[in-house]
Amino acid sequence: MILDRYLVRQFFPIFLVAVGMFAFLLVLLDLFANLVRYLNYEVPFLIIMKISLYYIPKSFSYAMPISLLFAAAYTLGDLYARNELTTVFSSGIPFWRFSITLVIIGLLASVFSFFFDDIIVIPTLKVKNDLSNRALHRQVTEANSDIVIKARNGRLVYSVDYYDHTAQVLNGISIIEMDDTGELISHIRAPSASWAETYWRFNNAVIYQYENDMLRVRPLPTNTSYHEHPDMFRRKAVNVEELPAKDAGLLVRDLRSSGLPYIQAQANYYHRFSFAATSLIVMILSISIGGRFRKNILLMSLFASLSVAVVFYIMEMLSMTLAGLNYITPFVGAWFPVMSFMLIGLLLLRGAKT
Repeated sequence: MILDRYLVRQFFPIFLVAVGMFAFLLVLLDLFANLVRYLNYEVPFLIIMKISLYYIPKSFSYAMPISLLFAAAYTLGDLYARNELTTVFSSGIPFWRFSITLVIIGLLASVFSFFFDDIIVIPTLKVKNDLSNRALHRQVTEANSDIVIKARNGRLVYSVDYYDHTAQVLNGISIIEMDDTGELISHIRAPSASWAETYWRFNNAVIYQYENDMLRVRPLPTNTSYHEHPDMFRRKAVNVEELPAKDAGLLVRDLRSSGLPYIQAQANYYHRFSFAATSLIVMILSISIGGRFRKNILLMSLFASLSVAVVFYIMEMLSMTLAGLNYITPFVGAWFPVMSFMLIGLLLLRGAKT
């Protein structure tokens, strides 16, 4: 339809300028937040620029929802100020039909946002964090001592004296295996074990088992059934924000089955999907507020966009914090701001000019 193409041509130049501006501001904020530390550690200029470069995809991801909101609100406000929307409505075209193009753009942006984060943002953010840690001399140790890990719904208990993450070696291992009723099946002791890609290879291990009501000990034969991932033994908890969605889901499942804290990781996992849906939600909001400004459209659209973004991110921060503290469920913590703003957008849409 001609009107759809016209609306898209009006919308996209504004969106591209807005997303470039907001992403650039986010990169500058990150740069100035660490500038004093960069200077204190005499970090070379090229390293600083490299860190900022790797932060651009994440900045673009953060900037896209607010840019969509601003561009859509400004476009509709400008059309209304020039009486073009009045002409459209006078021709009998409903407001929902005219604005459905923006909703479709928001839906496509949500799908794009999810895969963009999964494929590009996550790897570049991890590189950025690694570069920043090295440049600022942040010591991040991933070794651990005196570890106790539950696995397989508590039926397997690992006790490890020390874990060397670099070599992926467990030292001073004791493994107790129990059945569903809590009765002892076996007890394995070994001075060390090394990770063999898919399982733990034990060195000089012995196994204690009951045979005819007698506890007997014998050398442990080659066994590939102990395959808990090395990341479970790391001091540094794996950051869900640095994992693709599939791996993040597996991490949450492993943490839960291991008896480790998983609530925050699960909330962050759900947030991966709710944040992607933000682009669609802001489009509905922008349609409801876009035709309300006839004067100072640029200023009012920018003010409305920033106000909505601030309120949304504060609400999101609070709900994620409550989810992490287990006051609300992780699912509610991730999706409550999104669903609340969708409801607000739909209510405002009822009063939009048509």
